[in-house]
Amino acid sequence: MKNKTYNKKKMLVVFLCAVIIITGLIGRLVYLMIFDAEYYQKLAQDLHEREREIKAARGEIVDRNGVVLATNETVCTISVIHSQIEDADLVTEVLAEELELDMGEVRKKVEKVSSMEKIKTNVDKETGDRIRNYDLAGVKVDEDYKRYYPYDELASKVLGFTGGDNQGIIGLEVKYDEYLKGTNGTILTVTDARGIELEGVAEDRIEPVPGETLQVSLDYNIQAYCEQAALKVMEEKQAASVSVLLMNPQNGEIYAMVNVPEFNLNEPFELNTGKDPDSLSDEELQDELNRMWRNGCINDTYEPGSTFKIITSSACLEEGVVSLDDTFTCPGYRIVEDRKIRCHKTGGHGTETFVQGLQNSCNPVFIDIGMRLGAERFYDYFEQFGLLSLTNIDLPGEAGTIMHKKEDIGTVELATMTFGQSFQITPIQMATTVSSLINGGIRVTPHLGMAVLDRNGETVEEFQYETQDGIVSKETSETMRMLLKSVVEEGSGKNGYIEGYSIGGKTATSQTLPRSANKYIASFIGFAPAEDPQILGMVVIHDPQGVYYGGTIAAPVLRSIYDNVLPYLGIEKN
Repeated sequence: MKNKTYNKKKMLVVFLCAVIIITGLIGRLVYLMIFDAEYYQKLAQDLHEREREIKAARGEIVDRNGVVLATNETVCTISVIHSQIEDADLVTEVLAEELELDMGEVRKKVEKVSSMEKIKTNVDKETGDRIRNYDLAGVKVDEDYKRYYPYDELASKVLGFTGGDNQGIIGLEVKYDEYLKGTNGTILTVTDARGIELEGVAEDRIEPVPGETLQVSLDYNIQAYCEQAALKVMEEKQAASVSVLLMNPQNGEIYAMVNVPEFNLNEPFELNTGKDPDSLSDEELQDELNRMWRNGCINDTYEPGSTFKIITSSACLEEGVVSLDDTFTCPGYRIVEDRKIRCHKTGGHGTETFVQGLQNSCNPVFIDIGMRLGAERFYDYFEQFGLLSLTNIDLPGEAGTIMHKKEDIGTVELATMTFGQSFQITPIQMATTVSSLINGGIRVTPHLGMAVLDRNGETVEEFQYETQDGIVSKETSETMRMLLKSVVEEGSGKNGYIEGYSIGGKTATSQTLPRSANKYIASFIGFAPAEDPQILGMVVIHDPQGVYYGGTIAAPVLRSIYDNVLPYLGIEKN
């Protein structure tokens, strides 16, 4: 009797346990089917869906006249889907031969168990089409875009280039990346449990949105001619490098920015320095590439030398510490404290007016007027003219002025600063500051970006840039134009003179540090027409061999450029 009762209780317990388990399972099933259904549906969907990215066409870069400077060419990405391959040996053989790859490396990728394995990117379209025509199961050929620069080296350090992901690396390509890059699209395909794409099931395709076109102020013809002129003088003088800037001093638009040697934008990782990349460590190779990519006009500073006398003259005229008919005596040097600071003319210029002092580029005259101005006011004019701030040009990596602290400017420092030594600025800073001193006293922002255009060439956005009035008075600006015109017509800048044109300018010859190396920088700044400047040019020649004077070797370069550019811009002779 007891056993029967015990067995009944046992059966009841088992039954109740079974009921509880079944109820739990049903509850769990209901929960999964109703409350967690969306989650598991997504898991199932993800398991049977394969997504491939479609790269967006990057926006073009065009010059001020619509000449295409950066565009795209169609390339292909070759991939394999392991689960769909029917003949691995054939796939390996075809891909290795067509793509010129090691068969062993291709086989590893073909046999790798993955949803999709890339074999090679940036394959030319002709090769991609041939592979597609083999109709090999498991092989995918997706069309893609690769950045292409029609003129190879033209404006390489300004335009910049893109990386493997089609994003900008340097120059305008990175500065305006948000406009140029576009939005990638996707292709979504459905597979069965084995990972094989199902036929008859439509692809879900999100089309890419191409990038917008960037219009820049560069002029292809002017840029090309400036590069030719720069290369010619670099070869003739066996110089280390040559920079040329041409800009509109009225609004800051840059027509040309040259830094030779340039590099091939379509092969940006090939050194042009003559060094064997195989002999360099990874770090050394990267350093060499960084040097090759540097834009000397904005990334590097230098001692401007006598072109800075334009700025010293403007400050002293504005302050009223010098007049045009003030007279000075130059014995060939000035004694400043315990230093004998020489004039470039060893025997001296004798008695001369301020105008003649500028024409002769006489250091003692500028030391004298600098002393009249004083260190504190001279520093204040540095600030007023914008020399202690960046120009805010629309290119990455602009270097700032290297300058003494105000309290550290002694008599010797002041004396050397007046003729452009003991501090450093960038060429773009020098050109921008001089522009403000000859255009009526307006500080402009130098720039390349003009507008963003849609695919039909219609303007989407025009860029606006800051200006600052009152850098100097209109009277001082007019006086400087007249003085600098006389420098070209009667003084040290005569090699920049072009018959029939009114040109103002100033030459410079500065010595690099350390002075014991005996390396020099020859430069010239010139603008035209002198009465109403429409273009300002600057030539900087680094470490020329033989004769190194700015008036002798830099001024003729800008003259040769202006011979062609002034008529091209419609600036007529008078």
